[in-house]
Amino acid sequence: MKDFKNAIVECVPNFSEGRNTDIIKQITDEIEKVEGVQLLDVDPGKATNRTVVTIVGNPYAVIEAAFYAIKKAGELIDMRNHKGEHPRMGATDVCPLIPISGITMEETVEFAKMLAKRVGEELDIPAYLYEYAASADYRRNLADIRSGEYEGFTAKIQKEEWKPDYGRAHFNEKSGATVIGARDFLIAYNVNLNTTSTRRANAVAFDIREKGRQKKDEKGKTVKGNDGEAVWEPGLLKAVKAIGWYIEEYGIAQISVNLTNMNITPLHVLFDTACERANARGMRVTGSELVGLVPLQAILEAGKYFLHKQQRSLGVSEAEIIKIAVRSLGLDELGPFDPQKKIIEYRLRDMNAKKLVGMTLTRFAEETASESPAPGGGSIAAYAGAMGAALGTMVANLSSHKKGWDARWEEFSKHAEKGQSLMSELLALVDEDTNAFNKIMEAFGLPKSNDAEKAARTAAIETATIYAIKIPFRTMELAYEAFELAKTMAEIGNPNSVSDAGVGALCLRTALKGAYMNVRINSQGLENNAEVKPILVQAEAMNTAIDAKEKEVWEIVLGKMK
Repeated sequence: MKDFKNAIVECVPNFSEGRNTDIIKQITDEIEKVEGVQLLDVDPGKATNRTVVTIVGNPYAVIEAAFYAIKKAGELIDMRNHKGEHPRMGATDVCPLIPISGITMEETVEFAKMLAKRVGEELDIPAYLYEYAASADYRRNLADIRSGEYEGFTAKIQKEEWKPDYGRAHFNEKSGATVIGARDFLIAYNVNLNTTSTRRANAVAFDIREKGRQKKDEKGKTVKGNDGEAVWEPGLLKAVKAIGWYIEEYGIAQISVNLTNMNITPLHVLFDTACERANARGMRVTGSELVGLVPLQAILEAGKYFLHKQQRSLGVSEAEIIKIAVRSLGLDELGPFDPQKKIIEYRLRDMNAKKLVGMTLTRFAEETASESPAPGGGSIAAYAGAMGAALGTMVANLSSHKKGWDARWEEFSKHAEKGQSLMSELLALVDEDTNAFNKIMEAFGLPKSNDAEKAARTAAIETATIYAIKIPFRTMELAYEAFELAKTMAEIGNPNSVSDAGVGALCLRTALKGAYMNVRINSQGLENNAEVKPILVQAEAMNTAIDAKEKEVWEIVLGKMK
C-alpha cells in the first residue's frame, strides 16, 4: 500500500469569521499543533466576515489539522449570529483538498472522504462532498450545494436529494453544515470597480462568468424552456464563477471570481475581459486582489502578456516579470502585494536550506575558499556558465530596446527568453553539483558489516557517482547551448555591447571546460559503464568543439572593435 510519505496536498478551509482575530488565531493554532503541516496563509476579510486559510503537507497530517480546525471553528463560531457578504452555509463553509505532488486526484478524493466521515460522525456537523469527491453529479458544484445558504438549510437537509454524505440529516444550527472535497487549484480573485453599485458589478460578473445570466424576453421576463426551467445565456469565459458585491471596508463594488482552471482561462485574460465589459457598461476596473495564494505560473504568464502588449522583451528576470504583472493587474491597489507571501511556490521553499545561489557574492567566495571540499570546481563551473548566459541575455535585452531596431524587439526577446532559461538551469546546478558530492559521501557512510550491506553500499556508491557525472555533463550541455547565444549576440546584437557578448562566451568556455574535468575525474573506474560510456563520448566531442567556437567569437568581437 502506498504510504504517501512524500506526497503533498494543499488544503484551503474557509471559516465564517473574518473580524474577530482571537477566534481566527485559536483556529489556526489548532492547525499549527499538527506535525507535518505548514500554515502558508491566513487571509481574513471584514466585509465578507470570512477567513481563507491555506495549509500544505503530508495528506494524513493535513486532514488531521483540518479536522481539529473544523472542530474548533464549530466550538467558537455561532452561525445563528453570522452576517457577511459572501455566501455561506456553516462555520467551516468549505474545505477543499488539492493534490500538489506525489498524489493523484483519485487518491486525494479518498482523503477528502476520510475527513468528511470524521466531521459528520465525530463532530455531528453535516458534511457534503463536492467536485471530484461528489457522490452524485448534481452535487459536484459548490454553489448548488450551498444554494439557500445557512438560512435555508433547515428545510433543505430534510429533502431526500440533499441528505448529507456523512452525518445526520439534522441541521446543526450553531455550526451549520460544511462541504469537503477534492478539486484542482482554484484562484480566488476580486476585480475592483469604480462604482458602489452591486447591481452594476453583477452585470459585469454575468457577462464574464461561464454560467452567464438568465435569458430575458423583450418585456424583461425570464424565458423558459420546454421543461419549464429558465433558459441561460452563457458568459464569455470558461472555468469562471463570478458574482458582484459591495465591500464597505473599501467603499467599492467588486467582481468576486473563482477561477477554477487557469489553463482554460488565464488570470490576465480574465482581467482584460473584465476591463472590456466594465468599460462597455460605463465603469472602469481600478485594480484587483488575490485572496489566498496563487501559482507562480499564473503571475508569470500575466507579466509576459503585458510585456508583449508593450512590445518589450520577455527575457527579463522573474522578479521583473512579477513586478509588471502586479502593476498591470493592480494587485497592490487595496494593500501591498508581497510575492514571497502570495505565490505558492515561494511559500513552499525550504527556508532553512543552505542554498549557495542565495548567498552574497562575498559569502559564496568565502564558502568556496573554506576547508570544505564542496562547493568545488563543478559548482564554480556552473556559476561561470550562468554568468555567461546572463551576459548573452543582457545583450539580447539591450538589442531589443535599441533605438531604430523597434521592428526587431520580438526577435531579440526570444533570444533573451532562451538565455534566461539557460541561466536559471545553470544556477540550479550550482547547488546540485554540491548535492551530488554529498550523495557520494552519504553512500560511503553506509554500513558494511556483512556481505549484503557491502553489496548495497557498493551499489549506492556507483549510483551516486553516476549522478555526480551527469550533473557536470548537464552543465557542459547548457554551456554549449548558451555559447551559441553569446556568439549570435556578438554577430547581430547591439554593437555597443559586443565586448559583453565576448566576455559571456569566455565564461561559457570556462564553464564547459571546468565541467568536463569534473565529468572525467568522476568517471574514473566507470569508463565502460553502459550509462557513463556515451556521456564520455559526447563530453569529449563538446570539449574539442568549443575551442574552435571560441576562436570564431574572438575574431567576431575583435573585428567589430576595429
